[in-house]
Amino acid sequence: MTRSYVTNLRKGRIENPGYEKLLAIARAMGFPPALWFEDGDLPVPERGEDLASRVAHLFETTRYPKTGEPYTDADVARRSAGVLTEEEVAGIRSGANPDPTVGQVAALAAVFGVPASYLVDRGGQPTLDAETLAALSDETAAAILRESARLPEREKRVVLGVVREFGDQPE
Repeated sequence: MTRSYVTNLRKGRIENPGYEKLLAIARAMGFPPALWFEDGDLPVPERGEDLASRVAHLFETTRYPKTGEPYTDADVARRSAGVLTEEEVAGIRSGANPDPTVGQVAALAAVFGVPASYLVDRGGQPTLDAETLAALSDETAAAILRESARLPEREKRVVLGVVREFGDQPE
């Protein structure tokens, strides 16, 4: 996607960017593309949920772009650009392979348009909880995050203080 396309989109000159463009934007921003099309939050896996359950969740909530139908193991294998076979997808999905390679997890995440951290449970809360996913789907909040991420640590704390100050204001 070109810089001029993004500029025109942000300025409202492009009103209907199309699915492939929305998919690219969602992946670049690190949130599931399904958030563009759903009302409400994308459910987030429960704490401690295993990889197979998280993958099953993605199969249940994500649709294949060309058909609108749920993904099949073959669809995922095909879209993984040769990283995964249909049998490997089935093994991860069923739990028969509870410890896939980092490359396999990254390929699964890329196919579904979620960060790899979404699939990996480190014993704590998922990296992206429902509130964070909702914030990333808000254009202004996502822009604030992107811009503030480039700041030095001291300035990040100042920005956080300002945001918290606004949050304490009565409506």
